[in-house]
Amino acid sequence: MTEFWFDPRVAIAAVARRAAADAYDPEGIRGAVDRAAGLLGWSAPDRGAFGAAIAPGARVLVKPNMVLHRNEGSGGLVELVTHPTLIQAAVQSALQAGAAHVTVGDAPIQSCDFDALLAATGLDQWSRELQAREARFHGVRDFRRTIGVLKHGVRTAAENLQPKENFVLFDLASQSLLEEITKGENPFRVTWYDPRLMAKTHHPGRHQYLVARDVMEADVIVNLPKLKTHKKAGVTCALKNLIGINGNKEYLPHHRVGGAAAGGDCYPGNSRIKGALEFVADQQNMTTSRLAGEFWHALTFGLVRLSRLTGDRLGYEGSWSGNDTIWRTCLDLNRILLYGRTDGTLASTPQRRVIHLVDAVVGGQGEGPLSPIELDLGLVLAAQNAAAMDWVGAQLLGYDPNRIPLVRKPFGQFHWPLVEFAPADIHVLGDHGEGPAHEVLEYGRRAPAVIHPIGWRDAAANPSADPHAPPTASTTLSTEG
Repeated sequence: MTEFWFDPRVAIAAVARRAAADAYDPEGIRGAVDRAAGLLGWSAPDRGAFGAAIAPGARVLVKPNMVLHRNEGSGGLVELVTHPTLIQAAVQSALQAGAAHVTVGDAPIQSCDFDALLAATGLDQWSRELQAREARFHGVRDFRRTIGVLKHGVRTAAENLQPKENFVLFDLASQSLLEEITKGENPFRVTWYDPRLMAKTHHPGRHQYLVARDVMEADVIVNLPKLKTHKKAGVTCALKNLIGINGNKEYLPHHRVGGAAAGGDCYPGNSRIKGALEFVADQQNMTTSRLAGEFWHALTFGLVRLSRLTGDRLGYEGSWSGNDTIWRTCLDLNRILLYGRTDGTLASTPQRRVIHLVDAVVGGQGEGPLSPIELDLGLVLAAQNAAAMDWVGAQLLGYDPNRIPLVRKPFGQFHWPLVEFAPADIHVLGDHGEGPAHEVLEYGRRAPAVIHPIGWRDAAANPSADPHAPPTASTTLSTEG
């Protein structure tokens, strides 16, 4: 019964455009979902696109990418979050398959206005109306236990918004992929967060994650990522989307303090200016004083300007291809999703089915994930294995997948494996052609010109095709975690 967990196939379905306008019709997106599902054998007569993937009576969790309520760049929501039509199609397909309990849930970044996001996407009204007529649908849930914003240089947070009973605590201890790089008691950082809190959840011999109980109690997870470039991970697709099953930010290491020359991975080499920036960031993230916060915040901007005068565009928060932390956090969460039990232990065999349906209708390029620029791909992707999906997704974004740790590392050897095949075994089928992925997609060289994050241009399959290959854009202070 284990074959679907380690299925190396990835289906690619093109989305039909409206005849009268240069836009995508919702029916075209639904049609692409049906075709992609059919290619992988998920469909069943009279039970819809997921009829063979979801058993009658199953509990289903639909996990979209709902990272933020607004694009921090000049773009819009369409390239930022999972297309609402895809979310609606997944829910309707799960209900048609006979699921007894269907929930949509995600943990966006702390500054996300969840209600504003639901209103902007129309998911609020859709959810209310569907719940009114369908008792098996339980709405759209915000998995965050903490929300917060930065005011006057001080992080103002509302804590413990949900009881811990709504979550399952896991400790991978020495089996965590982070253990190898856990040197000292407080090496890990995440943007705009008190490092002392993370030191409690991740230190030598302890690596904890707090996962929403709705996720762990599900029989089937329908993972709905948005395909985007990501300045810390290179790409965000099926694997990275699992960050959103965790409820508190202090469980999510994104990078390690210091430059590469000093054993960290926040930036290449060494830099006194960036070292000062890291110190100031820690002081700002630990203070509760408005006056101190304003002082540290002003000092941060001054140091950032000084760093830019030296020609730096990478910043100091792990936004480059040398980030050796974020992929480990992502893969830990993917292992928990597959093997985790509701009592916080991990089994020797997968405990639930996970299917991946990727929104590449309009993808995101540039300095994603929070400031993406529209990338018109017109595709829906489907897979039963996250590593296979990301190997293909990276190539559709014009990357060489071998150059991205998050995409390459799942094929390594570790406890609770994510694959039982090699990258050469990944097989694509559908509207891009059929055959081995490396032949059909040519390791990303067939992709259109894509703008990659500044720190990931060395991972491009064809650097000369990157319209911004020379570092010309400026780095802004990130609010992404």
